[in-house]
Amino acid sequence: MHILLVASAFNSLTQRVHAELRDRGHSVAVELALPPAPGGEPSAPQDEALRAAVARHRPDLILAPMLKTAIPRDVWSAHTCLIVHPGPPGDRGPSSLDWAVHEGMTRWGVTVLQADERMDAGAVWASADCAVPPVGKSDLYRGEVSDAALAAVLLAVDRFASGTYVPLPQREPRPGEAQDGPCRTRPYFRQELRRIDWQRDTTDTVVRRLRAADSQPGVLDELLGAQWFLHGGHPERALRGRPGELLATRSGAICRATADGAVWIPELRARRLPGEPVPVKLPAVTALGERLPELPELPARGRGWSDISYREEGQAGFLSFTFPGGAMSTGQCRRLLAAYRAACARPTSVLVLGGGRDFFSNGIHLGVIEAAADPAAESWANITAIDDLVEAVLCTTDRLIVAALGGNAAAGGAMLALAADEIWCRSGVVLNPHYRLMGLYGSEYWTYTLPRRVGPAVAERLTTEALPVSAEAARRLGLVDRTTACAPQDFAGETGRLAARLAASPAVSARIAAKKAARDRDEALRPLAAHRAAELARMRRTFFDPEAPYHALRRDFVRKAPASGTPPHLARATPERRRVTGSAAADGAPGPVGCYQEG
Repeated sequence: MHILLVASAFNSLTQRVHAELRDRGHSVAVELALPPAPGGEPSAPQDEALRAAVARHRPDLILAPMLKTAIPRDVWSAHTCLIVHPGPPGDRGPSSLDWAVHEGMTRWGVTVLQADERMDAGAVWASADCAVPPVGKSDLYRGEVSDAALAAVLLAVDRFASGTYVPLPQREPRPGEAQDGPCRTRPYFRQELRRIDWQRDTTDTVVRRLRAADSQPGVLDELLGAQWFLHGGHPERALRGRPGELLATRSGAICRATADGAVWIPELRARRLPGEPVPVKLPAVTALGERLPELPELPARGRGWSDISYREEGQAGFLSFTFPGGAMSTGQCRRLLAAYRAACARPTSVLVLGGGRDFFSNGIHLGVIEAAADPAAESWANITAIDDLVEAVLCTTDRLIVAALGGNAAAGGAMLALAADEIWCRSGVVLNPHYRLMGLYGSEYWTYTLPRRVGPAVAERLTTEALPVSAEAARRLGLVDRTTACAPQDFAGETGRLAARLAASPAVSARIAAKKAARDRDEALRPLAAHRAAELARMRRTFFDPEAPYHALRRDFVRKAPASGTPPHLARATPERRRVTGSAAADGAPGPVGCYQEG
């Protein structure tokens, strides 16, 4: 079938649906449903753009994986339009996941329903349920909810294709029926409902409020004489202090006392003032800057929260890292490199990088770069720091390195994974192995590692087409070595078992020796230093050219500027393949913001 995806943004779920439908042989195109201009009529030009797209594509089916606006009546009355709602059948409203996390639900679901006059009230084509582990809303959305949504979407598409399925109408509540009956419409989750009372709220309450607002919109709060949106939250059981007081810092996060303990808050975003640009979400210590009083920097101990951790099981070491949004700043890259070197000093034969349930990495930290006094210099510092990390992985020849991707990876983060000897992915992972949508050529030794895995022609296609790749498609291409079909919560355990088996294999010593010999041969053909120098020469020209598209694209991305239209590479129907010349990957070739990183 030819399927038109209508979405408010090309976000993680839209990317996964796009990739998985293509894997199944469907022709897929995207139309972004752009928000109305400030002060404009809600149904003005964006509806006309959608009508034009429908007329141009003549789709068999219209599917909306993530939609914040209504589809025009004349469109849904003439075409079957299926809406993905992140709630179980009967749940209605714009803040479904916020309420689920806030109320401590342990099971939730996703419904695919037909567009109708009333939001979320159409007939149900498919649904799937999922667990709700104690994680942030955005992590849940990219994990369990994404799995349930994909299952429900594929079922709904198959049912539509059969031509015989009749969707089930939702039963409307009878007069006087309880609000938690068969259909329940809940309001938008306003900031008043998210407010934290630091004097009375327990650690569990504060963490739940923070998780229900992660990563958007955050929890509005007052701190050190200013208003901030708080992003992310991790419990701290050992530290105590006066409720509301700042107690310590760790890895860029701040620790704030609650009524019975404390929480770690990794990121802050200043409240926007009239006439000012949209503020950037930053590591909390960076955001507070000179406002921050002198506080102890506490290392992680035991089970306390940390963004980098290491453990061993027999001959296998596990270096885990989890950075908000998958972005890796200069400082984070340097800390991870130090931890990597320490891990390589241990007597193991296998070292696993990653293994967490959310993002593996999305490369350099565009937010920190945008907020820097000199973004060009910070861009350069960040790319050289991540290159140092990738180089260390590539030059490790005394053990096998496994990159374990429990969550999505993009740009330099995807290339970081390629430096490993083996790449293991959870089946729900989406990869974006390209840079051009940010106007960048890219580094992280990708000119060595990507063609080495998939060949020059496929490497060129992946980096120029700039489309998301599912885990299974990546396995078929040779981008990854193994996919594991498991729940996000189970990926770490599955990775641990696989790594222990690999480390215990009698062939591991021979593999390590063969790896070293192959590295020596490659170095003789073209040294790693030559790849790095060529990549960084192009990156330097872009970074230090104030007119390079990268600067505007970066600014629009981190400051959430609305797109001006549907990007051409998404509007084209896929999966038909086009021959691609090398010109599209040239320095500064601009592309729309949307799938370089995910917020």
